[in-house]
Parts: sequence; structure tokens; C-alpha cells
Amino acid sequence: MKYIKKKLTIEKVKIEDIAKKFDTPTYCYSYTQLKKNIDNFKKNFKSFSPLICFAVKSNTNLNLIREIQKFGLGADVVSMGELMMALKAGINPKKIVFSGVGKTSKEISYAIDKKILLINAESKSEIKEIDRIARLKKKKVQIGIRLNPNTDAKTLSQISTGKKENKFGVNEKTFLELISFCQNSKNINLECLSVHIGSQILDHKPYEKMLNVVDKIIEKTKHKFKFIDLGGGMGISYDDNSKKLNYSKYNIAIKKFLKKHSSKIIFEPGRSIVGDVGILISKVIYIKENDKKDFVILDAAMNDLMRPALYGANHKTLPSIKRNQVSKKTYEFVGPICESTDKFISLKKFQKLKEKDIVVMCDVGAYGMSLSSNYNLRPKPVELLIKGSKIRVIKKRQKHTDLM
Repeated sequence: MKYIKKKLTIEKVKIEDIAKKFDTPTYCYSYTQLKKNIDNFKKNFKSFSPLICFAVKSNTNLNLIREIQKFGLGADVVSMGELMMALKAGINPKKIVFSGVGKTSKEISYAIDKKILLINAESKSEIKEIDRIARLKKKKVQIGIRLNPNTDAKTLSQISTGKKENKFGVNEKTFLELISFCQNSKNINLECLSVHIGSQILDHKPYEKMLNVVDKIIEKTKHKFKFIDLGGGMGISYDDNSKKLNYSKYNIAIKKFLKKHSSKIIFEPGRSIVGDVGILISKVIYIKENDKKDFVILDAAMNDLMRPALYGANHKTLPSIKRNQVSKKTYEFVGPICESTDKFISLKKFQKLKEKDIVVMCDVGAYGMSLSSNYNLRPKPVELLIKGSKIRVIKKRQKHTDLM
């Protein structure tokens, strides 16, 4: 996004024009940024051509996933609904990986029937259930086992997934036992070692530690893994001061690993593909003056963008039209929902606003709409894909009658 003659634009479209035509709140996605992110991700790891499986949980818009599929990406799914969505979007089943700690028998059965690439199992009980269902279907199923490498990803505790206290994966002892079980099964083909240490990771060093753990356990098992699934978690910069993940150093670490192990690498990126692709456009309903700060009450709420309430996340917030006047008081941007946590960000020295002004929250392409809800019986926003000067509705705005 950029300002042209003091008016904020996404691609070649003015934010003000979008708000007038489609009302607010409105989610918009930049096609150009989406393409750039996918091209950059491929370029960063082109030396070993990984299988890139987009993490569907980060953005579940069917039409956006269809665009992602056109770039040759597969899908990482964690539920039957996400698997159905990936298939509906046209993603090749042989590029789909099913992860998650609590797959039901119905979900496992469906995944087997759809002949997806891998089911990444996360417990003894799950592997036994996969074996049971595969035996009933008289099929041999290709699976992975998710190892918990006990690696601190140096990220928020709520999105850390690779430490021993986290619910994900199995420890080394259990991992070794499960390899033996799989090798003795007539219905399971163990092809993958899977790891995933967290989300919004901006330091390459935890990935290096993770790879060292994986290297050592492969040496212990002597099992030949066709795939090594390194998960995702690559972070993005949510403000101008955040550091960025050093992809070059991560790439070097993986290439060093591959000198010893000739496996196909799988990635499961979500945020790094769509995070900075999306914006949320909102209108100022009221400005409520207070002693120390003014509340800027928006028509967007925590049900539209949950990350600030859930994680304390901050999203860069911009006015749609630049003016010279600056507010002397702090602005606290809040929504209309009856929860004190329904707030987005507090900013000092923000441009002076007036009621009915339009503001934009940036970098909401990942875990924005996919975490949204109908709390307070609020309809979900419209979603738009912007390509140059063209605007395409990729999901209609809900109506109140849709919720009744």
C-alpha cells in the first residue's frame, strides 16, 4: 500500500473508493503481494525444490486458495473441513498433508479415501487408529510421525508448538517405539518425519537447533525417510521496527542437513504467504473523549480481527487520507463489542480523526478472517481481491438474515 496525493491505495485502487462502494468493515487482499510472496518463498529455497504446502488455517477463503493453487502449492490441513476446502480449490491430493493432534476416525477415513500424500500422526493412539482403519479398507497408508524436538521457537507462548510442555508431537522415546510399530504393520508405510516448532518465528537459530535434533534422531533410527516436513512458522514484520527472518541462513542450515539426508523437504507456510497480503478497512463510528485518551470506536470489532484480543498483537493502523493535524491525546482504537478486550491498538501522535473517517489495519491476511466469528450476531465482512485496478468479490458480506 502507498499514499498517492495523500490518499491511501491498495494496488491501483483508493481505499476511500472501496469503502464507498462496498461499505465497511471490508477485507481486501493484494494479488500482486500474494504473487511476490510466493515467488520469494520459492526463490529462497530453490536449491532443493521443496514441496510447499500452504497452511489453510491461516486463510480459508476458497477463491484465495484457488489463486494459491495456480502457483503450484499444495496444502497443509488440520481438519476434514480444511481438507475438503483444499480439494474443492483444486489442490492435487498428492500435495496435501494432514496434520493436527486430534484427527477423528471419520477424518482419517476421509483422508485415506482421498489418497492424500501424508497423514502426519501425533500419538500412539492415532497411529493405531490409522492402522485399524487402513486394515478395514485393505489399503496401505503413507504416514509421517510428528516429533516434538523440545525446541524453543522464541515466539509467543500461545503459538509455541515445539517444546516438551506443548501438546504437539511425540518425544524421542515414543518416536522410536512408533517406528518399530510402523515397520511391523502391513497397512502403514512410514515415509515422513515431521516437526513444527511454532508460529511467527523471526530468528533462524531455533530452526537450526530443530534440524540438529532431527539429524540426531534419524541417525539413531537408521530409518530412510522419503520426506522431512519442517512445518512453517516463518514470521513477518508487523511494524517498521521488527526484525525479519534470515531466510539465507535457514537455507544454509537445510542444505547442510541435506548433505547427510537425501529426503524431500516439505514446508507448511501460511503467514509468510498471506500475512501482508490483507488489510481490514474500517469506519470511525464515534470518537469518545476521555481524560487521558480518546476512544476511536470503529465498525470493525474483535469478531472481525481476533489477533489483538487473543495474542495482544498490534497491527499497523493508517488513515485513508493524510492530513497535517496531529491529535494531542492518545487514540485507543476499539470495536463496538461488549468486551473490554475488544480493542486493536493505542497510538500516540496519530493524525487527528473525525467521525466517519476511514482507517486501515494492515497485515491481516493470516489469521484474520480465518479466526473471525459471529459473536454478538455480527455478520462477517465482505472479502475482496485487488489486482491492479480490478476488484473482485471473493466472498460476499454476510447478512443478518444469514445468521437467523
